[in-house]
Parts: sequence; structure tokens; C-alpha cells
Amino acid sequence: MAIDNKVIRRVAFASVIGATVEWYDFFLYGVVAGIVFNKLYFPAHDPLVSTMLAYATFAVGFVTRPLGGIIFGHFGDKVGRKSALICTLIIMGVSTAGVAFVPTYAQIGIWAPILLLALRVLQGIGLGGEWGGAVLMAYEYAPPNRRGLYASLPQIGLSIGLCLASGVVAAISKLLPETAFLSWGWRLAFAMSLALVVIGLYIRVKVMETPEFLALKRTRRDVKVPFIDMITRYRRSVLLGMGARWIDGVFFNIFAVFMIGYLTQHLAMSRTEALTGVMMAAIVMCFFIPLFGKMSDQLGRTRVYRWGSLICGLSVLPAFWLMENQGGNTMIVWLAIVIPFGIFYAMVYGPEAALFAELFDAEVRYTGISFVYQFSGIFASGLTPIIATALMRLNGGKPWAVCVYVVLSALLSAWCAHKMEPRRDTFDAVTRAH
Repeated sequence: MAIDNKVIRRVAFASVIGATVEWYDFFLYGVVAGIVFNKLYFPAHDPLVSTMLAYATFAVGFVTRPLGGIIFGHFGDKVGRKSALICTLIIMGVSTAGVAFVPTYAQIGIWAPILLLALRVLQGIGLGGEWGGAVLMAYEYAPPNRRGLYASLPQIGLSIGLCLASGVVAAISKLLPETAFLSWGWRLAFAMSLALVVIGLYIRVKVMETPEFLALKRTRRDVKVPFIDMITRYRRSVLLGMGARWIDGVFFNIFAVFMIGYLTQHLAMSRTEALTGVMMAAIVMCFFIPLFGKMSDQLGRTRVYRWGSLICGLSVLPAFWLMENQGGNTMIVWLAIVIPFGIFYAMVYGPEAALFAELFDAEVRYTGISFVYQFSGIFASGLTPIIATALMRLNGGKPWAVCVYVVLSALLSAWCAHKMEPRRDTFDAVTRAH
């Protein structure tokens, strides 16, 4: 039975809004980690040590994301996609707004980083369950020949969320003196999360459950424990998916998180200029994510993803060379961020959701894609800013070892994408029979 295009568009819009709120919350922490938390919550005589400690709490969010993926993946596969998504949105909003009220190390000592860490754990759990559900709502509502396009739309939430996070911090940083920004200004960005959550919940509650999940319930094809079924029946898909995901996590966190500290500390750019470069890349990315998602419908997911991985790996060398030799020209630095991050990265991130969804049958799909995306994120995403910071020091403050790390990640992901054999979708057969 065909689904009204208006319904599909409403579902896609709800997925984009919800994903935007979740990613804003999650990446706001990363944007602030290297410029505020290292000073206020992790005091140390060595700026490098305090920065790495701040990035360590950023990484904790990635460590707890698989837990959220397992919990809400199970919930989403057994109870429903929609219910799981409402829960994750509330968790993310409360934990992010809570950061705005955490006292500094100077005020309460060791309890400051402990509280910050606890809230980051909740953020990770919330986002761990959010991503899979958001992309599945769009994927499972879409016509089979347009699933790459529609599944890519919630991915835009990442770029919009990153744009909002970096843009809000950049604006507050520009408007306030340094002392005011460090004292209370940065907290406004976290407090804004509550307003975004209210908007996201209002839109998400109005969306119905996906037809594919309802078909599972009618035919009683759901499994008792989706995680165990995933591990036993889909082991190859899980391993290849995590490998393919590697370049996504590494590339994103080099340009969106590590880059801010690199530009301000090593190239002496202002915080506002660095954040503006990342924000511009995020805006450009909004247009290219659906373009490459649609391209994956026409050329094939694995082909687009494989070439996207290789192009991302090759682009990092000229990008860092331009930044190292920009001679004080801010425009060159911005171009070195916008082209690889805003355009080439979208070639990976656009088709990724549909690529991973097609590795699993519907009864374990929420659990499967959440685990693949979130578990690999511990290493590919969460550890990348720490690894890159350490490689910079080992290489005398130069980024070339970081570039090698990105290239190796790209080769791994391209190989895994090449080896993938996406499963045939069974939804049409099920609905025709019932």
C-alpha cells in the first residue's frame, strides 16, 4: 500500500528536527571542551594536559553511546521506534541543560568534573538511542527506490546541530568580553537546549509508528532479544559496518572538534574565526548530504560510500598543508575546512544511514544500526581528538602524523564498504502477503 507523500515528508521533517536537537546537545559539549572546560573544570599547569582531560570527558559520551544504542535499540525493536525516540530526546535535553548549572572546579573542587562527567554519560546514552531511530523513521516510511535520499535527511540534523552549536558559541564569544564569556556566557548555549527539546517533542509526538514496524507486529516476526539475534546472525554485517564507519568518526572529529583547538592554539586564530569556519562547513554540508543520499539510490550505496571514504582520506593532506602555509589568510583556512568537511565528508555521511539499515532485517534493524554506529564511535570518534592531540605533540606540533591516521582510516572504511553485501529488503513482500 502506497504511503501519502505528505506523510513521508512530515516524518522526514520530524526526524530532522529531533536529530538536530540531539546533535546540537552532543556537539555543544565538544565545541566548548577545548576552549572552556579545560580552563574551568580541569585546571593543570600544562595546557596540553588540561585540554586532553577535557577531551577525555568528551570521549566518555562516545563510550556510553553503545549502551544507549542497546537499550533503546531493544526498546525500539520490541515496543516501537516512536516511543524510543521520545525518551531519548528528553534524556538529551535534561542532561545538556544540566551542564549550564554545574559549578566550576574553583567552586566545588573535584565534584565539578564528576558532575560534568555524569551529565556527559547521560548525553551519550540519549544519543546512542536517538540516531538509529531517527534514520529508521525516515528509511522505513520511504519508497524502496528513494530510501537513500530520505534516510539521508535526518543526517542533515548533524550539520544543522553542529552549525547551531558552533554558531551560538561563536556569537556569544563575539558579543561578550572574555571574562564574561568564561564566567557565564558559555552557559547560555547549554540552557537553550530546553527550548529546543520542547519544539522537538511537539513535532515528534505527532508522528505515527513506521509501517514496517507495524507489519512486524502483525506477522509476529519480532525476536525475543534483538541484541543476541544480531550478534549470532549478523556478525559479518556488524564487523563490516563498524569498519566502514571508521572514516566517518575520524574525519568528523578531526574537523569539527580537534580543528578548533588546533586553529586557536597552533595557528593563533581567534576562537570566533575558528568556529566560523566549522559553521560554514556545516551549512554547506546541509545541501550535499541529501545530494549524495540520492546518488546512492542511483549508483549504489557501497560505491558512493567507498569513493567518499577514499576522497576524504586524500583531501586531508592538502587541507592541512594549506592551513600550515596560509600566511595569516583566514579565507584560505576556511576553504581548507569547508571543501573537505562540507562537501567530501557528505559523500560518506549522506548514504551511510541507508547503507547500514540494509545490513539488517527489520526485526533487529534498530539494534543493529545503533550498535554498529555507536560502538565503532568509541574508537573512531571519541578517541580521535585525544589521538590527534598526542600525534601533534609527537610530531613537534605539526599535523602530518594526524593526516596519516586519517588516510589509514579511509583505506579501512573503503575496504569494508567494498566487502558489504546489503540484505534484500523484505517489507514489500510482507505487506503484499498481509
